[in-house]
Amino acid sequence: MFTVQIAVAKTNKYASRESGDTVEVVERPTGGFSVVLADGQGSGPAAKTLSHMATTKAISMIKDGARDGAVAQAVHDYLYTYRGGKVSATLVILSVDLASRNLIMSRNSHCPVLVWTPGGEELTVLNAECDPIGLYPGTVPVVDTLSLQPGTFIVTYSDGLMEAGKRTERPIDIPALVTQRIEGGDTTARRLADGLLEEALRLDLDRPLDDMTALVVSILPGPTIEPNRIVPLVRRMEVDILVE
Repeated sequence: MFTVQIAVAKTNKYASRESGDTVEVVERPTGGFSVVLADGQGSGPAAKTLSHMATTKAISMIKDGARDGAVAQAVHDYLYTYRGGKVSATLVILSVDLASRNLIMSRNSHCPVLVWTPGGEELTVLNAECDPIGLYPGTVPVVDTLSLQPGTFIVTYSDGLMEAGKRTERPIDIPALVTQRIEGGDTTARRLADGLLEEALRLDLDRPLDDMTALVVSILPGPTIEPNRIVPLVRRMEVDILVE
């Protein structure tokens, strides 16, 4: 048995009341969950509308059983057609697919996906070059697949978090920070996501230059169950939102 944890920590650009980053979680029809992160071009209401449109299209297709790579291509085609190639968004889909027992990572973003696997000596950075959605005809995602193993952490983020600290000439080193926290015992998705956002805000002097989102998916060992004992399947979701 294992436990799937999904954690998101996000904030908006300083002096902007609307975040251009949108995150949605959807249950896969064949078993498992997908998390969709979209970052709309710019910031504020226009960026929010763009990212919300992208995630809404993506989760609708995932619910219908479409494969992640096909979903990303279709969302791109819709945005490119709808806006004539004049606006862009980044799109990342992280999926825990229980039917295939795989972790699927589909990316149209210059922000990498970081992978920590059990027994691994170092973090794997998935940063193959790819284009954002919406700008160029024929855009396709980069798709990576891993077998589902307890002890795995998947981390991704929007560019506001990746570029934290540049104003103060103390750029954030996210791979080093993720490695340090996992090796130091930050073994829950929530603590890891919160830690990344807190560090980014500290480096930006609590005045982020762009919308920031940290997304973490972890696969942890589940509780030990006595042999032959029937235990109901329990699922939990936790959402904390601070509203002004």
